[in-house]
Amino acid sequence: MSAGENPVLRVDNVKKSYGKNGPSVLKGVSFDIQPHEVVALLGPSGSGKSTLMKCVNLLERVNDGQIWLGDTDITDPKANQDAIRSRIGVVFQQFNLFPHMSVLRNVTLAATEVHHWPAAKAKSRAMELLERIGMEAKAGAYPDQLSGGQQQRVAIVRALLTGPELLLLDEITSALDPMLVGEVLGMVEEIKEQGATILMATHEMSFAHKAADKVVLLQDGVVAEYGTPAEVMDHSMRKETQEFFSYFRNI
Repeated sequence: MSAGENPVLRVDNVKKSYGKNGPSVLKGVSFDIQPHEVVALLGPSGSGKSTLMKCVNLLERVNDGQIWLGDTDITDPKANQDAIRSRIGVVFQQFNLFPHMSVLRNVTLAATEVHHWPAAKAKSRAMELLERIGMEAKAGAYPDQLSGGQQQRVAIVRALLTGPELLLLDEITSALDPMLVGEVLGMVEEIKEQGATILMATHEMSFAHKAADKVVLLQDGVVAEYGTPAEVMDHSMRKETQEFFSYFRNI
């Protein structure tokens, strides 16, 4: 890293295995994410994408290496995990909305209960974001009254509400009907244009090519390729990488 740069996220030689003699899932993964950068995490099933996302979100502990969020080593056992999680927004494959709460309450819950925002401030910010995505009329609706695409957009708004330093998007379109994928990806493009810093695990190759500033391709627990979408997806010479992208272009 050159002088003066200050990455939002730094993954430094991260290794992860399960059990004393269990398989190694991550075998020394390293990359940085700069402010306002969108990094797409690609790779076949079993490559370590989900495990890495869980390590960044502190759902899994690394066995070796470090993960830095700004100036904080979040892999330090002494680190305040609640404080770290409050700086990261996460959107999962499943929407994880509370079915007994309205859209507005789902969106504002963490802001008021975890971040201790005044209710009026949380509501004002929530309505601003819901209006931006054309869902202010749904503020009083419940999750089962929404389409899958609408629920996922609500989940994204919830993650954005408190202005996290880093937004993690973990295969957010995989549970959606293909007809609804476009509206969710369109919202991610809008978030990118507004300057968010994002790490997204995805199988949407065309979207990664269009929206990402950098691509990290994981294969067998290591970084097989790292660079701009054009460098990794268009001009890579590694046979394994070409086979991976050819497969997804043809399905």
